[in-house]
Amino acid sequence: MPAVPKHRQPIINAAVTLFRRQGFARTGLNDIVDVSGAPKGSLYHYFPEGKSSIAVAAVEEAGRRVTATVAKLAEECGSTGELLRAHARLLAGWMRGSGFRNGCPITTVLLELAPRERAVTDAGRKAYAARIALLRDRLMADGFARPRAETLAVLCTSALQGALIQARVERSGRPIEITAAELARLIEVEAER
Repeated sequence: MPAVPKHRQPIINAAVTLFRRQGFARTGLNDIVDVSGAPKGSLYHYFPEGKSSIAVAAVEEAGRRVTATVAKLAEECGSTGELLRAHARLLAGWMRGSGFRNGCPITTVLLELAPRERAVTDAGRKAYAARIALLRDRLMADGFARPRAETLAVLCTSALQGALIQARVERSGRPIEITAAELARLIEVEAER
């Protein structure tokens, strides 16, 4: 039986944290080693292709986390509008809790590496696709036809990502909360037609 990859997940977790806070370029391998507590040799063992392969794993991990959060909210909330408002409250709280230092680790990495790094770009595409699919399915459950639900899901995802950046710049959760409230209102008005 193969050995359990003892240091792989701590390396990925450290990368998610550091990339979210300071971006890909400003995060050095020594930073990842320090935060993860893993021996430096583990970086090369688990990620022989270097830092960009750590970025792929970090984007995949962050995508799983976001998808799990949105899936949980989809189960708990009675509508897409409620889901968006609840997600905005979480995001704004996380941003406030970090002193507005943290951003989305997926977005920060993609802004620096896509489309140049194909594997990172593909990981980001899959992460966004999973979130969009959850929102699309929630919108379809609210009565939207699949093509319209897909369009609205893309709009919601894109708008909230932009709101995260604006929240960081303004040092306020307000852009996230306003964006979610307006998206929810748009969806609710359209659903009533």
